[in-house]
Amino acid sequence: MTARVVKLKPESEGQAEAESARHFDMLVIGSGPGGQRAAIQAAKLGKRVAVVERKRDVGGVCIATGTIPSKTFRETILHLSGFRERGVYGASYMVKPDIAMADLVYRVDRVIRHEIDVIRHQLLRNKVVLITASAEFVDPHKVRLTYPDGSGSRDVSAASIVIATGTSSALNPKIPFDGHHVFTSDDMLSLKDLPRRLAVIGGGVIGCEYATMFAALGVRVTLIDARNRLLPFVDGEVVHSLVYQMMQARVTLRLGEAVKEIQLDHSLRNGPVRILLDSGKRIYVDKALYCIGRQGATEGLGLEAAEVAVDERGRIQIDAHYQTSQPHIYAVGDVIGFPSLASTSMEQGRIAACHAFGEPAEHMPELFPYGIYTIPEISTVGRNEEELTKAGVPYEVGKASYREIARGQIIGDSTGFLKLIFHAENRQLLGVHIIGEGASELIHIGQAVMAHNGTIDYFLSTVFNYPTLAECYKTAAFDGVNRAG
Repeated sequence: MTARVVKLKPESEGQAEAESARHFDMLVIGSGPGGQRAAIQAAKLGKRVAVVERKRDVGGVCIATGTIPSKTFRETILHLSGFRERGVYGASYMVKPDIAMADLVYRVDRVIRHEIDVIRHQLLRNKVVLITASAEFVDPHKVRLTYPDGSGSRDVSAASIVIATGTSSALNPKIPFDGHHVFTSDDMLSLKDLPRRLAVIGGGVIGCEYATMFAALGVRVTLIDARNRLLPFVDGEVVHSLVYQMMQARVTLRLGEAVKEIQLDHSLRNGPVRILLDSGKRIYVDKALYCIGRQGATEGLGLEAAEVAVDERGRIQIDAHYQTSQPHIYAVGDVIGFPSLASTSMEQGRIAACHAFGEPAEHMPELFPYGIYTIPEISTVGRNEEELTKAGVPYEVGKASYREIARGQIIGDSTGFLKLIFHAENRQLLGVHIIGEGASELIHIGQAVMAHNGTIDYFLSTVFNYPTLAECYKTAAFDGVNRAG
């Protein structure tokens, strides 16, 4: 399903000269969201920039197996399953019966091809040199580029270097991965058929997203996680709602349960995959999706030669400016760990490039929005109730249910809600938490108000288009004021 793109080469004489040069102002290793933004920002500052990508297609994991494929996969499921219309036409409504993996992958492939072309064009338009090669540090300032076609290697240097290599699935050697019956999210789009029963091992963002996607297709899903609650960084009330809706979709939750062993045996009558839990339970399924942890894709980079340290999961430690232990070497994106989102990676890349060349740049990581594309989707910005309670901050809450809003009735979403958290004394908006259709779009209204230290009074007097889900902000604000007295 990967787009067929030839080895990246410079498309003008000037770029050919730049690629043959031995020194750049900035060298970016990895072409995912963080690498792209760092390169383009540096180029816009008039710097000579090169991006090194070991694969023939740009975009990194985000384009190949991560954000873009999974979100397109989700959108296709929502459309073909008729999930969005079930609130109006009933639980049995479907746009297309007998959905197959080929139906889902077809749309994903088209989107990936388009996104690769867009990213490549943006980089070249900004005169960023694209080099298809593997990168390995020779010393803190020198990087050896080895070409995948066997044409040799050469050394380049740069005043600043940005590592944006992303992550890869953490593969436990004791688990019988075969890429089809026992697989990771990286194998998702190569599946030949949909399972009747699926075990998802790991209740993080990826695990929850895929568990709800497959459940929407009617697959009997069992979600297993050693922790006692899902998504611990998300507001507890939102997670409770997600769990309830998972159970309504017949997802079986095995929380607080650790996996002891996974066995792959095609002679088993109850399914080729048998999962043994520490508690003694046995789970039989057709397929098992392993989503426990990802590790920094730093193997082979020669970071020891660059004197850049990584932790036990291959993640690079950075400071507030995304500098590593070497001040001229930066790291951004998933390779530095949480939150590992494409949106935050882009901002990290921009900030790193600005800092590298002394360009002032505003930065508000505390207002990074999080989007979790479960079904229903979740989005959040700012602080949640648990954090504020722990910090001893007096707060009040205002809520609006989608079923109270005309737009919610029109689209058939009767379970979604928007929650505002504000300071009990001065009404400053402290957090916005949404679960339901359009959550990842709606969140930006609250984010903008928080960026200007606004209060919930803004929503009381603001006119929203009718009928829209954005009206939830006004309804939630009035609810909060009424609670506050």
